[in-house]
Amino acid sequence: MDPNAGKIQLINRLGKEALQAKLDAETFKRITLSFYRYVAIEDPYAFRDQLYHMWNNLNCLGRIYVAQEGINAQMNVPEQHWDAFTEQLYAFPELDKIPFKIAVEDDGKSFLKLTVKVRKMIVADGLAPGDYDVTNVGRHLSAKEWNEALESGNAIVVDMRNHYESEIGHFKNAILPEAETFREELPEVLRKLEGQKDKKVLLYCTGGIRCEKASSYLKHHGFEDVNQLHGGIIDYYRQIKKEALPNMFRGKNFVFDERLGERISEEIIAECHQCGTTCDTHVNCANKDCNILFIQCNGCHETFNGCCSQACSDFLQLPEEEKQKLRATMPKQKIFHRHKKRKLSPHLSS
Repeated sequence: MDPNAGKIQLINRLGKEALQAKLDAETFKRITLSFYRYVAIEDPYAFRDQLYHMWNNLNCLGRIYVAQEGINAQMNVPEQHWDAFTEQLYAFPELDKIPFKIAVEDDGKSFLKLTVKVRKMIVADGLAPGDYDVTNVGRHLSAKEWNEALESGNAIVVDMRNHYESEIGHFKNAILPEAETFREELPEVLRKLEGQKDKKVLLYCTGGIRCEKASSYLKHHGFEDVNQLHGGIIDYYRQIKKEALPNMFRGKNFVFDERLGERISEEIIAECHQCGTTCDTHVNCANKDCNILFIQCNGCHETFNGCCSQACSDFLQLPEEEKQKLRATMPKQKIFHRHKKRKLSPHLSS
């Protein structure tokens, strides 16, 4: 239980439209970044309060999770406050010199508000404490070492992200789990690698945090040659640009903010979930009672008014009283399954 519950306000009260208008009116740039660290935090609630007040005063926006095992942050910082942000952050012994992953494509519109939440874990994995040891993780590979390992042809490459992330971008020949959550993915990866404990395993994810636990999990289960891409896809792109290395990633990198993706290569490897046209643009259904995440091309966006189906498009036109009646019968679903494509949203289909 939160010992500070009811004592302080650490939430935003403005609606999405007001927040978007406020962001659009800004005349300065924002720097989008992510960072994480597995480190013991004795009192996550007090730590959360300190971070929120510090970042709120600097007009930072983002989504940050704090737990006794560490911190996981995706956020943006006003450019004029960057020095103050880093100075204040590094003043915490737990966060001193924590490495940043700076966004590949950044229009400063990545987040609308600031939320700092206490969680049981910084990445939900469903594991018991004895199932992994984050002090015993895989070898971190630089982009150059990663490319060399890929080119050798002797390694098994595993994408440690969810299916809707890998659908729009991944490394060639990678194992792409069909899981919707990291919790589901770990046992699935273990099954896919059955009988291959003697092989070289290469793990990658968005920024590296999921690979920390995944590599530890595999080592706990007897895999010895476990390796992970240092800094994930985000830092891979930075390194290959800086060092003029070949880009071996195909497509977009899915990101968990308002942008929903950063282009890593010009190749488009996905399809519109409605018509099959080549497309890799993720959107949420314009019918907020559905809000399902899916891939939609410009043509279908016009045809369905930004919705995932004609049913959802029709729903938007109904009087509010009729919407209220239908809402009670709508099952909840967040992700459009690429292997279960359908013409009608399950929320409204007859």
